[in-house]
Amino acid sequence: MKINNLFLLENYLHFLSIEKGLSNNTVDSYLGDINKFFIFLINDLKIEVDNIQDINKEYLLKYFKKINTDGISKRSQARYIASLKSYFKFLIREGIIKKNPTDIIDSPKKDRKLPDYLTVSEIDKLLDIVNIKSLLGYRDRTMLEIIYGAGLRVSELLALNTEDINIELGFIRCYGKGNKERIIPIGEIALDFLKSYLENIRPVILKNIKSKVLFLNSRGKPMSRQGFFKILVKYGKKAGIKKHLSPHTLRHSFATHLLENGADLRSVQEMLGHADIATTEIYTHLSMKQIKKVYDKTHPRA
Repeated sequence: MKINNLFLLENYLHFLSIEKGLSNNTVDSYLGDINKFFIFLINDLKIEVDNIQDINKEYLLKYFKKINTDGISKRSQARYIASLKSYFKFLIREGIIKKNPTDIIDSPKKDRKLPDYLTVSEIDKLLDIVNIKSLLGYRDRTMLEIIYGAGLRVSELLALNTEDINIELGFIRCYGKGNKERIIPIGEIALDFLKSYLENIRPVILKNIKSKVLFLNSRGKPMSRQGFFKILVKYGKKAGIKKHLSPHTLRHSFATHLLENGADLRSVQEMLGHADIATTEIYTHLSMKQIKKVYDKTHPRA
């Protein structure tokens, strides 16, 4: 018995939007990915598939070979495969097919994009451009010192409470992904700024408002992500930094500078709060670039 493919696809889209609650844009993406495969069958293989059960692994392998040779990014390839796997899994669930032809297809490893980071001199320019003679300027410098000095995510920085700071021991406590607690040391410069901020700046910004939140906006309310991002971009422009600048750029800079100066990967992993050391290993690519530069510059036969 032949099965109407269009009818099946409509059922699948209904499943995605109603049962899984996906947005219209996401559903459209699934539909587009699946259509690309059927267009390939018609245009490239000259095959009209009347029965969905006729699709086999050879068709799929030829399709994925084509998109690989077409220079499509690993990220897009992975998405195409995920869309087709989801579709055929749905057909198995509905009893339309007995074997899933996508089971033998593995998703390609996604390209690992090296993160943007600032050099030490660029960090110095960024920090030194801040006017610490004003209340908000001093607050801004303190935030920048802490996020770079401890390698925090912006969410972790803005979630800090006064009770998370241990001035005497020089540590801060933050909660990362999965609400996992970690204790991170901070250097003397950041610690001095933080101590002065707590004693002299924060009480003035806070006025009569009661709050445990460490970093506040000009109205004494918790600093928002958007507010911090605007502050960072403002100082980046003033410092003449041309690179893409975001809170994560400072976190990447923290990790890169530690490794360039001899820190071991496990220690950096702990400070960043990475569950898997493979996530931290991407920074070794950056530090190896620096090592190569040093070698080329200093070795007599380089």
